[in-house]
Amino acid sequence: MELASGEGECRALAYPALVGDPQPGDRVLLNTTALALGLGTGGYAFVIALPDRLPPDPKGPGHLVKARYTPMQATVLGADEQDSEHHALLRDADGIAGMPVVTADLHSALPAVVAGALAERPTARVVYVMLDGGALPLWFSRTVAQLRAAGLLAGSVTVGQAFGGDVEAVTVHTGLLAARHVLAADIAVVAQGPGNLGTGTPWGFSGVAVGEAVNAAAVLQGRPVGALRVSQADPRPRHRGVSHHSVTAYGRVALARADVVVPLLDGEFGARVRAEAAVLGERHTLVEVEVDGLFAALEAVPVRLSTMGRGLAEDPAAFLAAAAAGRYAARMLG
Repeated sequence: MELASGEGECRALAYPALVGDPQPGDRVLLNTTALALGLGTGGYAFVIALPDRLPPDPKGPGHLVKARYTPMQATVLGADEQDSEHHALLRDADGIAGMPVVTADLHSALPAVVAGALAERPTARVVYVMLDGGALPLWFSRTVAQLRAAGLLAGSVTVGQAFGGDVEAVTVHTGLLAARHVLAADIAVVAQGPGNLGTGTPWGFSGVAVGEAVNAAAVLQGRPVGALRVSQADPRPRHRGVSHHSVTAYGRVALARADVVVPLLDGEFGARVRAEAAVLGERHTLVEVEVDGLFAALEAVPVRLSTMGRGLAEDPAAFLAAAAAGRYAARMLG
């Protein structure tokens, strides 16, 4: 696609549900902000509109608006709104019956958690609850699409301003209720969508929502399982070993008690992770989980594993820590 400004060509991503279905020869209005700033959107511009062929107006059902009061706001049918067939169910639901809820900082943890859970319990129904700290459209996630296509993920719920899941919900609370009662989840995984926002400050990062998800799971009588963000290859000291994101989210934001999974990694690095995780022991229950067999399970996942540009071979600890949390959650099912 050639830019009208004459600055060359770029790849552009369109969400047909929002802008219609672009055809060869169409004029398109693009947002190139991410390209100009060098952000990690996969090298895409985004199609805002097809000026000569606008999509039809939304006809419903549903009046739940997400990405509210932006030019791209989307109207969806929320499972918890009055027009939904699930409204009465969610109106009367008050808990999730002890369902394990794995909370994770980064979207890249999702396939690893799923791999760990299914390696332990192949028949478990795992549902993804996507927060709005990263991408708002779930459609941007190749990971979710590939996990669904492979039959490894039973469904998805998008909450807050996020949209595009199999089920839409207003809050993480109704999202967890929907995961349990609408999608019949055995295990829920709560994490932000692709991309995350961080400022290099103790509190200024989107992953702080992990602690709030722990609180929501506990309020609903679920069993929160904290997956640690771990890295042995991140060049930033604050993320090497146990990330400061995990220490802040679990150690200060999460007011409810969770089972925080500490992976039993080998060698000096494994000892470092256990020592750094110990600071969370006053507020949470630390659960050491072996990682035997999980590397092979991760290799078998039909999804490209990548965290901050590093794959399984470059940063195995990052994925093993998430997979260990999935393994522990599956063991909770009895």
